[in-house]
Parts: sequence; C-alpha cells; structure tokens
Amino acid sequence: MMVFVSPALGADEPEPLKKLHKRVYRNAQGDSIPYRLFIPAGYDPAKRYPVILFLHGMGERGADNELQLKNGEFLRLVRDDVGAKYPCFLVAPQCPLTERWADVSSDLKRPHKTPAQPTRALRLALEVLDALEKEFSIDPARRYVTGLSMGGFGTFEACLRRPGYFAAAVPICGGADDSRAKDLVGTSFWIFHGANDPIVPVGRSRSIYHLLKAAGARVKYTEYPGVGHNSWTKAYNEPDLPDWLFAQHR
Repeated sequence: MMVFVSPALGADEPEPLKKLHKRVYRNAQGDSIPYRLFIPAGYDPAKRYPVILFLHGMGERGADNELQLKNGEFLRLVRDDVGAKYPCFLVAPQCPLTERWADVSSDLKRPHKTPAQPTRALRLALEVLDALEKEFSIDPARRYVTGLSMGGFGTFEACLRRPGYFAAAVPICGGADDSRAKDLVGTSFWIFHGANDPIVPVGRSRSIYHLLKAAGARVKYTEYPGVGHNSWTKAYNEPDLPDWLFAQHR
C-alpha cells in the first residue's frame, strides 16, 4: 500500500483550497483514487483527532483531484472559526467519471437494493481512511461521513458497508436501501433534503428517516420548503451542525 502527496499546491488555487493537500492513494493491487486531505492546524501526533469523509456528487466525478471541491460549502466544517473549536481531518476523494459511490439505478424514484459488494470507488474511499489512520493520529470513536446527491447515497452506503464504523453521518439529498434501515442504527444521522428537489425525490430521505426512527436510530431530519436539489447550500451552513456533528462518538 502506498500513499503519494504532491510537493506543493498550485499558487493560483484559492483559499481555503490551498489547505487541502493533493494526494493519490494506491493499494497493493494497483487500484488508485485521487483525494484531497485537510490536516488540522497545529497537528499534534500525541493527540487524537476526528476525521470527516466527504463524498461529492455525480457532476464532480473525474481525475483532476479538483472538481470534487466544486460545491465547497462542506468546507465550513474545517473553516478557521470551526477548526479552532473542533480541529479535525477532512478527506475528499474523487470518484472516477464512469463510477459511483453507490450502485443505484438511474431511476431514483425506485428503491434500490444493496449489492453484495461495494462499488470500487467506495471501497477505495474507505481504504483511504484505513491508510490515514496508520499515518496520522485519528480517533476511531469520531469518524464522520457526509455527502451530497450521489454522495448522499454514498453516505448511507458507507455506513451500511461498515456498520458502527462511523459515529455520525450527514447525507444530503440522497437516499438509502430502505430494507436495511435496521443495519444503520449504530450511527447517528442528520438527514437533509429540499422539498422541491427535481433530481432526487424528497421521498427518498423521508422514507429512510421514518424507518430509521422506527428502528431506534438516533436520527434528525431537516427538509427545506421550496428548495430544489442544492439543499447542501443550506445544510452545511446550519448553525448547529458543527456542534451536533462533533458531539457524536461511537
């Protein structure tokens, strides 16, 4: 297993993107995935830090290791004011152009069933976390995952693939395999969706919310009236989100 890091970021790259180091993960089998890594200011290996996995949407797929940061509202979670209170790592892998975080039908109005194996992209994203925990001092009790649209589906999928691994999840305008709700109860959820989403029906989030609640999961749900697909703009700017997220422990 090898991890490569770029010696420097582009001088023309705007803040705070300069703080997200460009890296490529490659496993022993030769599979690889590009990702960006935020390292908390004043990192001290004698301390343990939370880690956030961010999964982008379908329109940000590729191999440039830049487009996954296009919808950068999620960077609020490591912004200076939040980071001073809650220093953490943030990992943002980039899904290849022809792949997905979750194997979901293009007809998003239909429920999907979880395949036997995760997609290659999600498997590699999770392997990145494993590699980083060997490189840095990361708290296994404070792993978090969040994502939007395709990444919202991927957020639920990541929690299914590793039950109890993530302390908390923030899926935005996504959906899940409703039949597997009981397998998600080991993770705390705050689900977001726009009521007028024309891409991913809001019913996907409503459904899994009610099923999670019935299964005894720790779950919150916020729906934005009149908001379309880009509900992540409001979600990541929710005043209480950082306090809620970093309060979650396994």
